[in-house]
Amino acid sequence: MTIAELASRIDHTDLQPDTTESRIETLCAEAHRYGFATVCVMPYFVRYASRLLNQAGSGVVVCTTVGFPNGAHMTIAKLAEAEQALADGATELDMVLNLGALKSGRIGVAEEDIRAVVEAARSHQAIVKVIIETALLSDEEKRLACTVAERAGAAFVKTSSGFSRGGATAEDIRLMRRTCSPHVRVKASGGIRDHAAAMAMIEAGADRIGTSSGVAIVSGADGGDGY
Repeated sequence: MTIAELASRIDHTDLQPDTTESRIETLCAEAHRYGFATVCVMPYFVRYASRLLNQAGSGVVVCTTVGFPNGAHMTIAKLAEAEQALADGATELDMVLNLGALKSGRIGVAEEDIRAVVEAARSHQAIVKVIIETALLSDEEKRLACTVAERAGAAFVKTSSGFSRGGATAEDIRLMRRTCSPHVRVKASGGIRDHAAAMAMIEAGADRIGTSSGVAIVSGADGGDGY
């Protein structure tokens, strides 16, 4: 895999609560330089990041979060958050599954929660990735979460928010890849900080990597500074 191919699989991410406009400027400049798939930012920064990337003539798009980080928001709140993000320029939405509903056996609630956001995204030609928070689920629940997300129309299933007990593992990526149909992609996120870790996820079946260490990952591919 070339450096450019690897970069095109990375969502270059800053979701920390103390993020500043200056850090978003750096994030967008790095994403433009290295050719990352997206910048992933909190909803407040979507409009700013979109403007920066458009001004740079970049092909990088903006991803943001919905119902982040625990997924327990009411659907109407997730929908409002999604619609605002789409209006502000986001084209990818990483929404958190309603874990409490799923684990309580309220499968229809969890599915309709996703479907509402998927339908809003489709009206803007955007896509949804569903964060299932693998560290909090049994293997059976992981398979169920993937199935629910696929039925609801998600484009991706994603391992983790990065704000729970654990992050991505190759074992979970393989499980998610086996569970989902080929047209549903898999995103690995949480604790992926170097080239070796990113490649292990890709080899396990990940199509996209969510990380705040995108520059280190592509730099590690050639032992230098990337490009």
